[in-house]
Amino acid sequence: MRRLGLLAGASMLAFCSMAQAGTVRVTIAEYSKGTGPYFDAAAKEFEASHPGTKIQIEVVPWDNLQQKLTTDISAGANADLSIIGTRWLLDYVSQNVVTPLDAYVKPDFKARFIDTFLKPSIMNGKVYGLPIAASARAMYYNKDVFKKAGIDTPPKTWAEFKADADKIKSSGSPVFPFGLQGKEIETDVYFYYGLWANGGDIIKDGKSGMDSPAAIETAKLYKSFIDGGLTEPGVTSYSREDVQNLFKQGKVATVITAPFLLNQIKAEVPNLAYGVAPIPVGDGGDGGTYGVTDSIVMFDNSKVKDEAWAFLDFLFTTEQRTKFDKVEGFLPVNAKEAADPYFADNADLKVFTSLLPKAHFAPVIPGWEDIAQTTSNAVQKIYLGQGPIEGTLKEAATKINTTLSQK
Repeated sequence: MRRLGLLAGASMLAFCSMAQAGTVRVTIAEYSKGTGPYFDAAAKEFEASHPGTKIQIEVVPWDNLQQKLTTDISAGANADLSIIGTRWLLDYVSQNVVTPLDAYVKPDFKARFIDTFLKPSIMNGKVYGLPIAASARAMYYNKDVFKKAGIDTPPKTWAEFKADADKIKSSGSPVFPFGLQGKEIETDVYFYYGLWANGGDIIKDGKSGMDSPAAIETAKLYKSFIDGGLTEPGVTSYSREDVQNLFKQGKVATVITAPFLLNQIKAEVPNLAYGVAPIPVGDGGDGGTYGVTDSIVMFDNSKVKDEAWAFLDFLFTTEQRTKFDKVEGFLPVNAKEAADPYFADNADLKVFTSLLPKAHFAPVIPGWEDIAQTTSNAVQKIYLGQGPIEGTLKEAATKINTTLSQK
């Protein structure tokens, strides 16, 4: 993230003159077509019980959010509250842009949360954000394709997955066995699934793990899928959403992604026979999943902090959290919400929640976005066959280590 500019005196005066007393401005990341309608309805419900307070919602496409926030903060035009990627939080805290919420977070409020999802927003013992969205990753598989290839159960290891992929291809199926993402957000994460399974890590002891034996083994494995015709052609042309669409269309037999795909399948292809299973493990590691939270933060320059907190308190009631997570397909962050039959009795969601004890979260460190992009660039180069695996990974590790040393 680019360094955030501090508010100039003139900008502050201009901003204060624009703001209306009692108006809370909220910048929302757009997760789906249901995001805006949910927050609009929540704002109206809150306003009805809080006369004199107006909630102004602005929904921003996720891909544009980081740039918008950087620009708005620099100009002194930021909202009072905003959703952010939790991995960005360290930059905001270091620039004194967001305010700690400890004065508001009383023990009974804190007790609402599942600890796993609140922890990433706590820095230096202070609560700087609340987990507005939480998810994990698992493998979706097409039951019909597996059955036609004589495969009864989803693969437990990457070696089994490779063997199953070969069976699917040799069965004459037109469906590509492995939907492999190769561009845009989480391209690096798709590589980490194999890295973690092989006992590697993104960063260990302050150094990049991209040139480790586990990373080399993972790159060779993924490249063998590509070279063997076991993935969709041209993987670097497919984003997360693109690969998910291929799965819904029955063009790939597997995809690794988040629980929000469940809602999409239900709405778009309700007759699709699918299953959800843990991500395969490897010989050197225990696998695991990618745990993700997005946080909602309060900006330090807000002139309506008490009103903004009242809205946050409302959003994190069990009723509102349940509504939102059902709309978006996220995992519960509220302990009472998790007991709702919609979540507690959902076999597919249980696969995701069962993986949380072994979840890996993106490191909360300066320069993380640059590190993730370096990783994505390296794996794209390997997927395209534009460089030797070991040399490409070594080059990426050197660049990442330089980034780490500069922070």
